[in-house]
Amino acid sequence: MPRSVRPALQVPESYDLLPLRQIKVSNVPASSRSVTPVILIALNRPEKLNAFTDVMREDLERVYELVDIDPRVKVVVLTGAGKSFCAGADLEIGFPGVQDEHGRVRRPKVERDVDHRDGGGRAALAIHYCSKPTIAAIHGSAVGVGATVFLPAVIRVAYAKAKVGYVFSRRGVVMEACSSYFLPRLVGHSRALHLVTTGDTYPAEHKLFESLFTEICPTPEATVARALELAEGLAKNTSTVSTKLMREMIYRCPSNVEDAHLLDSQMIYGLYGRKDNLEGVKAFLRKRPTNFTGQVPEDAPEGYPWWRQVDIGDKPLEYTQEKQQKAKL
Repeated sequence: MPRSVRPALQVPESYDLLPLRQIKVSNVPASSRSVTPVILIALNRPEKLNAFTDVMREDLERVYELVDIDPRVKVVVLTGAGKSFCAGADLEIGFPGVQDEHGRVRRPKVERDVDHRDGGGRAALAIHYCSKPTIAAIHGSAVGVGATVFLPAVIRVAYAKAKVGYVFSRRGVVMEACSSYFLPRLVGHSRALHLVTTGDTYPAEHKLFESLFTEICPTPEATVARALELAEGLAKNTSTVSTKLMREMIYRCPSNVEDAHLLDSQMIYGLYGRKDNLEGVKAFLRKRPTNFTGQVPEDAPEGYPWWRQVDIGDKPLEYTQEKQQKAKL
């Protein structure tokens, strides 16, 4: 069967026009009729505590791909509708497998293990690949994939009493959503091993999460408000090109100090005299607010990207006419 060709991405006039089913995208402030520099993405299955599904994954992937190329958007705040951030995978839908009336599981062989692509991982990669930074507002419980999908965010703010758990060992599975990469880098190997081996759930203010959440807030409402405040500061004062490059420099860093020096030197020299560098200096000297307009990759320096991108396989066509019709049913 020939591979389908994905249509070229087109930024919508408004994100309200997208046929999104399990996430909601809002301008900040919500009253704005045009797309704002800060947008709020909310996982939107409050009746199911925002339990993660493949439909939610599709919605997140599509929106983040569009945000990446949308010059109107500078920062994303990611949260959940209702009381929870995300209660993990929707176990009513279940993992790939069918259980009959005798309790026997017959696993359908629709694909080989090596061909499978974890849905949480695809959502996490969409957040990580996006040139616009994400601030996660963990205002309520985040368990399983709900606690891994936000790891690629550049800033994670949490409600002090929000329950957070990496419960995979208690479900007979393993960590996912690229968390075997992100989690130990954010909390250290010792804490990561403790969290995933015990599978225990802890409040966000617990010492095991000290380096995961950069700020702890007293209420769920204060958590979202603080995330939006931080996002507004990023949108007004920082260069998208700079923040994206530094994020990649941290996560795709060389293995020794000399190679890091060479990479740092190449990237900073390549930005000298480009539009955002000129704007940053002029704004500082004239004591006025900045107006950074640079985008990635078009305004990135020569040599970007400096790594060999791993091919994780083609993504299926999404939001085809057939799917849009089904979504309306």
